[in-house]
Amino acid sequence: MQRIYEPENLMEGELLQQMLASEGIEAHLVGRHLLGGTGELPIYGLLGLSVDNDQAEYARELITAYNAALPLPGDEPDSFPGTLVC
Repeated sequence: MQRIYEPENLMEGELLQQMLASEGIEAHLVGRHLLGGTGELPIYGLLGLSVDNDQAEYARELITAYNAALPLPGDEPDSFPGTLVC
């Protein structure tokens, strides 16, 4: 197993874990159960995505492509004053 990426938060970690799973890569989100102790523990480097050694390079490529992706032109939401767009 290799630690290939440190997500900023649990939501990003779970999103990337599922993205990798959709590509056939089993990823483990290390440190997810330690987040309850963040008042006592340093929070940087606590979370990490780990994959098997033979899938590490491909998983890194997928995460790099994901982080470099931009929205498609025209996908930007219109501004609605006073309305929360989710």
